[in-house]
Amino acid sequence: MNDALVTTLIQNALTTLMWIAAPMLIVAVVVGIIVSLIQTLTSIQDQTFSFAPRVIAIFVVFLIVFPWILRVLTTFTASILGDFTPFVN
Repeated sequence: MNDALVTTLIQNALTTLMWIAAPMLIVAVVVGIIVSLIQTLTSIQDQTFSFAPRVIAIFVVFLIVFPWILRVLTTFTASILGDFTPFVN
């Protein structure tokens, strides 16, 4: 196993991780901005008000994209475990 193979493997793993985490992160940022705007406009500074909507939105998005995440992870795992010859050399 040479350096180029390890680098490619890590790059593919990180790319897959970014694709999987992106929907939840994007929703967390958007909901956080909206909640911050609402808090600023209404002068409500409750920590629960800023935390709960974000967690609920992330959970809902996770439930919606879970089949896609499972498909991406299955494809990535199958591509790694499908052929061991590059790892043996």
